[in-house]
Amino acid sequence: MSETDSLHFQSVSFTGLAPGARLIVLGAVHGNETCGTRAIRRVIGEIESGALRIAAGHVTFVPVTNPLAYARHQRMGDRNLNRNLVPTDTPAEFEDRIANWLCPLLAQHDALLDLHSFHTAGEPFVMLGPEDNRGTLEPFARAVEETALALSLGVHRFVDGWLDTYAAGVARRLAAGASSREADVHYGVGTTEYMRAQGGIALTLECGQHDDPAAPEVAYLAIHNAVAHLRLSDAPAPAPVVSTEALRLYQVVDRAHAGDAFARGWSSFDRVRAGDVIGARHDGTQVLADCDGHIVFPNPNALPGQEWFYLARRSTRV
Repeated sequence: MSETDSLHFQSVSFTGLAPGARLIVLGAVHGNETCGTRAIRRVIGEIESGALRIAAGHVTFVPVTNPLAYARHQRMGDRNLNRNLVPTDTPAEFEDRIANWLCPLLAQHDALLDLHSFHTAGEPFVMLGPEDNRGTLEPFARAVEETALALSLGVHRFVDGWLDTYAAGVARRLAAGASSREADVHYGVGTTEYMRAQGGIALTLECGQHDDPAAPEVAYLAIHNAVAHLRLSDAPAPAPVVSTEALRLYQVVDRAHAGDAFARGWSSFDRVRAGDVIGARHDGTQVLADCDGHIVFPNPNALPGQEWFYLARRSTRV
């Protein structure tokens, strides 16, 4: 029997007596990011015990979205599930099989909360989608609704610009002769991008560092707040946060070689000044900040050819 033969996909759904929104909440899209799994299971228990009542609409919970990566206690099974998320008639990797199950499930809902954590220390933050636009990369017309949901989650930091920045990185990889996958802008499409393409709103909540004991509580509060904000429960709607910090990603820097190394132990949202040394390539070439801003998603263990870190600067969006 193969490693995957014992695995299965699980979703748990609750439907209220009145009509309403349709929310889906995901945990463990990356198998080593388990704060969402713990929070989801806690909320399911509350609904089943009657401590939380789903009065209207519909909510679906997926405690473990990638069971292979979760069983291995690592980020990926065969590949990153949160890249190139699309159904396929020719599944080759385990994540393709997940996509064939998950994508139709996402399309049955109109709002997504995807719960994640990150490598290094740092405060929780919400990843927003694009502002309303009619462009070809990620057209969108529900930014006001999506931002209102984001402001209800209880987190004060907001980041946008993901797919634009990823697409610029793809163009650079393509010019450098990267593989067809790494040079495909669709490889930047994950759960939230897929959800928006189906007409929904979608947020990624990064709840803290992987092992931070506070991260499951951040995820738990966000689930309760999302359910109340969308009027699925009879709990009072949460007040939107008022003290906010908004940042926009503008550049992704790839790790080119296993010898590329950071100059220090960076954490997400550490400040950088123009000219600061962020790291060095294996040949000694320094990697410098091009302007004042913040480093985001620093990954000292990134594989060559993959994202090493992102840079962000202030935004006035939220």
